Amino acid sequence: MPASAAGHDGYMHREQLADFLRRRREAIRPAEVGIADGPRRRTAGLRREEVAMLAGMSVDYVVRLEQGRSSQPSTQLLGALARALRLSDDERAHLFHLAGLRPPAADGVARFARAGLMRLLDLLGDNPAMVLSDLGEVLAQNRASVLLVGDHTGFSGDARYLAYRWFTDPGYGPHLLPDEREDHGRQLVADLRATAGRRSGDPVVTGLVERLRAASPDFRRLWAEHEVAVRRAGRKTFDHARVGRVVMDCETLMTPDLGQQLVVLTPADEGSRERLALLLVLGVEEFPAGSASAG
Repeated sequence: MPASAAGHDGYMHREQLADFLRRRREAIRPAEVGIADGPRRRTAGLRREEVAMLAGMSVDYVVRLEQGRSSQPSTQLLGALARALRLSDDERAHLFHLAGLRPPAADGVARFARAGLMRLLDLLGDNPAMVLSDLGEVLAQNRASVLLVGDHTGFSGDARYLAYRWFTDPGYGPHLLPDEREDHGRQLVADLRATAGRRSGDPVVTGLVERLRAASPDFRRLWAEHEVAVRRAGRKTFDHARVGRVVMDCETLMTPDLGQQLVVLTPADEGSRERLALLLVLGVEEFPAGSASAG
């Protein structure tokens, strides 16, 4: 497979891909992705093993990519690299072209958090936060969010939508108290209704709504009430198995086109602050440093 073969006709620009990945890795300061910048570091950029850790892949594969010796990476691997390297939309599309693949469609299975929102996730540190699409796909989470509510980034098909899991999986509902479940379900439906109005006629949205109506009587009931509200603020109480009850205030920041949102959770009282701090310490003990990605 020639190194100079053209982009998305199925061949890779191996040398250009290797150069692009090296330059992007070297351009990122460790602090930008939540990695301590120790005194022994010889380079200002990330190490290959740090990129591998952030992307959830082997160091050997990152080395082979940067040396132009790898097989063609999958869409999933490229998405993980794009998140690890905090690529912009244009840079991410360029990465796919160099690898000989077409960038995923905006509303396909593979959606990516915007680079600016990923950087905000890194900066939020111990405050649980996640990036969602306007349809409720969790595109990225920081470590604190994973410890509080679990990892919600590994789903595919309709299950990647929060509303679909909420209304079709009786066991779903991350630690929320029973008396808050009705309100939370109502919020999910009202938010989906707002998206459906904004994206009127979009088959991705209408298809999801129809499948939910067919699968869930509760969804049909709430959808028929025609409540419309984009989630912007609220309070949630989590009954966490490891630390007990944690009350969190929720703030939602929207991108200008309303296509993605950054959801940030902050403790509502001193007791919740202490229990969240304990959870983060317990997480360090259970998951050694370097074993988990921030998103």
